[in-house]
Amino acid sequence: MSAVLEAVRAGRTGLAVLLLKRMTDAERRALLPELQDLRKELRADPWGTGSDRIRPALQVAGAMCHSGAAAAATWIAGADMRWRQTPADTLVRALEDRDTGWQADVAHRLAGRPLSADVPFELMAALVRRSGCPVPTTEAYVVGWVRHTGHSWGHVPLVDRLRADPDLVPLVNGLFELSDITPVRWLFGDGPGSWQSCLAELTGSGELDRKVVVDACVARLLRGGGPTDHRVFLPLLVRLAPTRDEERERVADWTALARDAASPVAAHAQSVLAALALDGELTARQLAEASEGLLFRTEKKLVRAQLVLLGKVLTRDPGAAAELLPTVAQAFGHEDTQVQERALKLVERHAKRLADDPAAQDRIAGAAEQLSPPLRVRAADALGVAPMSTPEVYEEVLPPAPEPFRLAPAPESAEELAEEIGALLAADGDVAAFERALDGLSRHAHRDQDALREALEPVAATRWWKEPDTLGRHTEEHFGHTRRGLLDPEGGLELILATLYGVVSTAALLAALQRGPADHECARHGFSRVIDVRFRELAYRIRTDPQPLLLATPSWSTGLLEPDDLVDRLDTYRSLGARVGEVDFAQALLRVRREDRTAALAAAGRASGLGTPEGERLARWLSAGEPALPGSDRRTSGPRILTESGEVLALRTGFPSAFRRLGLPFAVSDAVRYCYHWGREDHQHWLATLPELRELVAVRLVHDLSEAALDDERGTAAVLPLLAESGGAAGESTHLCVAYGLGARYPEDRLAAVDALLVLAARGQLDTERLGADLGRLVRLGAVKPLRLAESARTAAVTGANTTIWEMLRHTLPVLLADLAAADAGTPGSARGLGELLSVAAECAERSGARGELPQLSLAAARRGSSRLVVQARRLRDALAEPVAA
Repeated sequence: MSAVLEAVRAGRTGLAVLLLKRMTDAERRALLPELQDLRKELRADPWGTGSDRIRPALQVAGAMCHSGAAAAATWIAGADMRWRQTPADTLVRALEDRDTGWQADVAHRLAGRPLSADVPFELMAALVRRSGCPVPTTEAYVVGWVRHTGHSWGHVPLVDRLRADPDLVPLVNGLFELSDITPVRWLFGDGPGSWQSCLAELTGSGELDRKVVVDACVARLLRGGGPTDHRVFLPLLVRLAPTRDEERERVADWTALARDAASPVAAHAQSVLAALALDGELTARQLAEASEGLLFRTEKKLVRAQLVLLGKVLTRDPGAAAELLPTVAQAFGHEDTQVQERALKLVERHAKRLADDPAAQDRIAGAAEQLSPPLRVRAADALGVAPMSTPEVYEEVLPPAPEPFRLAPAPESAEELAEEIGALLAADGDVAAFERALDGLSRHAHRDQDALREALEPVAATRWWKEPDTLGRHTEEHFGHTRRGLLDPEGGLELILATLYGVVSTAALLAALQRGPADHECARHGFSRVIDVRFRELAYRIRTDPQPLLLATPSWSTGLLEPDDLVDRLDTYRSLGARVGEVDFAQALLRVRREDRTAALAAAGRASGLGTPEGERLARWLSAGEPALPGSDRRTSGPRILTESGEVLALRTGFPSAFRRLGLPFAVSDAVRYCYHWGREDHQHWLATLPELRELVAVRLVHDLSEAALDDERGTAAVLPLLAESGGAAGESTHLCVAYGLGARYPEDRLAAVDALLVLAARGQLDTERLGADLGRLVRLGAVKPLRLAESARTAAVTGANTTIWEMLRHTLPVLLADLAAADAGTPGSARGLGELLSVAAECAERSGARGELPQLSLAAARRGSSRLVVQARRLRDALAEPVAA
């Protein structure tokens, strides 16, 4: 062992540097293999004794021994070198005998590393100073500079530290070029002494070029970046206080910011444009272009402010009407009906100025087609044209319901199967992907297990149980222990792979299958047990008696299995003399389609003709028809409404023990009881377990869906479209799940609930009276917020489902209006958000031509004032009282 290596192993950094400085370049290069071997040792045992002491010496020794700048930079910035680095000054002194060009190259290569490489700024800056090279303006260097400057100790104010920096100008320019300022956002405070204040002061004193800084600041806001970047650059722009000339030069930039930027930036740009417009420094065309983008924004405050500005300009300059009024009419398509009415009032006030401009009138008339029928009539009157044509009879056109698709056959080659399994383990797949993978594993394990193992080797090599130090007892316990944890789909695939590679013993597989999961009284356990035991039976059969195929593989993406497909598979088992898996056959029975009685009875005859016990059982199952749904009841638990169901006798007899729990009565206490696999469930596999009994799944989902509305859980409602696409009756629990989803905290969950509502409506399975009444009760209890419900209802109505949403809301609103009346009479109540719901209901009623009485509406419409609630109540009352077209 060389003296240098001994010094490195001892962690004596100074001695290692001294010894290396006495060597020639060739002698240093000759040491590299030893240093690289030591580095491999540390990588293999990163927490070994003395590793923290060795790394700093190893880092500096490797940097000195590499003669190429690229290799030296790669060594210094290695991921394993970050844990304990050499002090920057030590490393710089070690490299001081290199020529300046080499040092500059290393500095720029280090600066070019990603920010995550965590290269010390002090090291990069010292190399830049020593080499005299231009300062890098990469993300790593600029972020490091901001952190270093902002963290500098002492009593020197930040502005003086910046002023003393010889590289201030290029680094400030680099600051504006950062793709995301989030890593240093917390350093940019507010008030005197902040970065924004200091940069504005340096700009004012001439150290920074004003035009460059203003241009860079505006350009940075235009480009966007991280979600909070505007909190740095907008205050800076405000502190720079652009002059009127500077604002006028950038009208196109303000227009773009008002249209596309984050809301605070758009509001600032709007204020600049408004000041220019009111001072007569914007042409009508420029104001129209700026307004076109603003009027399509979702922020009502910005849209209303722009309409006010347009009204002021039109009052002062009547000649601008031909240019501006068609732009105002674009607000007719805004989702907020108050915005539509404001825009229409503006058109009504100034429409007479368009008497000699038929082209402008035509543009406004075309935009008015987006208005509700009553507003369209007003627009026609204002323009002095014939009323826009409206269909005499409204016809609802719902988005088509998604069609289930046939599962493709299992992969023919083991290599293709291995690719699909690798993809499933890397990212969760849908039911179809998992079921095809399981069937493929069964088929290929029956055909040639050696070829299957060879194809799966690249996948298995990445699994934790393939590591040498994890083999043995730990792996056996993990896959064989069933008292505490249940296998989810991904864990089940892991078990199958581990079984194929002999990681789990046959005795452990049999014991886990025979013992089964420990029972637990919770909503999730029944379905989780079924999923668990399916994987365990398949793993045991692969080891002892491989199955030629899986009987339970669905025919359709929803989990349904065609009866003729199941009969054909049983016939294959009979001809091969193969033994049917008890669990596999039980799952197949629960999936087989029985709703189509003609097909079911025909298949029952074929099954009986097989002459096997499974054929006879299938024939009886198909002939018996669908199991009757148990009775249901509901309970109120705080702000929640939950459902219960009775026993399903058909699922309690003739099935393996893991399946029988699915037929037990379900109580509210089961829904709220804590369980150890809380949050691990995969709802799509629940639905595929009972694809024709969705209510038995839905009753167990109600509590989870209530958490999306009450506890701000995210992603829970993703199952709702699948629930709507599933089979069987859509009863009380299904509708209650959708109701909770419509009031979920997060937009993506509400959108999933809207999708489910539309699917149920398109399939003719939506009970709007039940859903509407449930929503009224949930709003009254505080489980669903009216504003969230209004947003969901509006989203659904925009698709064309005006009648559907009206029919739903006409059963929701009476409950809330009654509470409003009770509040007026002295009983506590809340009207918050009710105006938005009335607005959606009024629009749906206007577009669908709904007529009739709505309980309690007249009392709300008769209230004093012009609040949104009162205005929309009157609007809905008028729409419902409109004479029916002849």
